[in-house]
Amino acid sequence: MLHRKHFLLGLAATLLAAPLATFAAPASGEPVHFGVSGPLTGQNAQYGAQWKAGFDLALEHINAAGGIHGRPLAYSFEDSQSDPRQSVGIAQKFVNDKRVLIELGDFSSPASMAASPIYQRAGLVQLGFTNSHPDFTKGGDYIWSPSISQADAQPLLADLAVKTLGFKRIAVLFLNTDWGRTSKDVFAKAAAERGAQVVVAEGYQSDEKDFRSTLVRVRDANPDGVVLISYYPDGALIAGQVRSVGLQQPIAAVGSVYSPKFIELGAAAVNGIYTNTAFFPDEPRAEVQHFVQTFRAKYSKEPDAFNAYAYDAVQYAAAALRQAGPGADRKAVRDAFYKIKDVPSVIFGKASFDPQTRRVVGVKSIDLVVKDGKWALADRKAAVASAR
Repeated sequence: MLHRKHFLLGLAATLLAAPLATFAAPASGEPVHFGVSGPLTGQNAQYGAQWKAGFDLALEHINAAGGIHGRPLAYSFEDSQSDPRQSVGIAQKFVNDKRVLIELGDFSSPASMAASPIYQRAGLVQLGFTNSHPDFTKGGDYIWSPSISQADAQPLLADLAVKTLGFKRIAVLFLNTDWGRTSKDVFAKAAAERGAQVVVAEGYQSDEKDFRSTLVRVRDANPDGVVLISYYPDGALIAGQVRSVGLQQPIAAVGSVYSPKFIELGAAAVNGIYTNTAFFPDEPRAEVQHFVQTFRAKYSKEPDAFNAYAYDAVQYAAAALRQAGPGADRKAVRDAFYKIKDVPSVIFGKASFDPQTRRVVGVKSIDLVVKDGKWALADRKAAVASAR
């Protein structure tokens, strides 16, 4: 009976994959390679695991539909721990490996941007699919990103905090990296444009565990709302200590906290925290539901945003490799990114790149809240009431 269940799940995944590609002979022969630089160990290791699940599902779909001009698509994943020093060494390894036609990663913008000059000089496309730092794609014409820039994302967070939740005096806790500082500055400007004020902004280090002294300073600034510019591990830690110093104000967080792990780590402390994201598995759009159903069939769990980002990144890479043609070199792959249009995408529906900014076109946002231990669509009226 168990074998029959697995067979039916596999059949369902194959049939559901059909909308993204025509039925074709499975790919065979020498693989077409891309490289991945990202965290498989260290404090951000969970993100690398989420990436890998998205990558593998995308490869399953792409290769079942004929791959890249009949050849299978494959990847090499090098563990950077999202450390800029290690991402530089990995970049050198990839540019020296002539099989690698495109690179995906790194996870954090600082790690990616440290390696960008190497990719640019060598003429190897770096597709930083989670790199939202506004300056990331300024590294050169081989540097591309389907990630929404913080210049676009932080105004959306300001909309949530100020317009929906009604924050006027805001406390910001931010990860003290280039990404965090830049995000904080963009958010503060966007909040001011919406009639609110950041009354205190406190940075913290990625390895901090005790935030109570920082939270006391936040409390004493008397904000009416708190904004976290964090990843989900540190965001969950902060949430667990907020109430211990007497802070009862509502909390909104940047979209990088959106993950089942945020709830797993934060438990009851994260109930009532708001965020916004470009991906939510209950969204009825066909591309989303195709991805969600095939992901569930393969992994027996719900996908999150980082699974979707990774899945889409491989689809963009495959589209460019197909556009570049059989036997393409690295320059042809770079040129292909200027030409690909309306690539099927879980996040965007259909994705195209702006040739000037080398970022994907289109900004979308879904407001969420942790409710009863689960992510749920935020109800505007309820959000306003709870913030009062």
